[in-house]
Amino acid sequence: MTKFTGLAFAALFVGGLAGSTAQAEETLQDLLAVQLRSQGYACDKPLKAERDDKLSKPDNEAWTLTCSNATYRVTRVPDLAAKVEVLK
Repeated sequence: MTKFTGLAFAALFVGGLAGSTAQAEETLQDLLAVQLRSQGYACDKPLKAERDDKLSKPDNEAWTLTCSNATYRVTRVPDLAAKVEVLK
């Protein structure tokens, strides 16, 4: 979680900190999509990323990522591959 959060904030900082909430979400969507693709899942265009507070734990974040071609539940654990479930 720390590495992922740090990477997300670094991306915002390098981008000039001119971000709005939409820009921050876009960066998160892109990072989750890259994670999915690196594990062999297709995400043509990331549309929306929402944190699932009920399934998330301090070092185990769960996200629902909606792509143009599918929807995934992505559970991220530091230093491990993400657990990916295809929802649609």
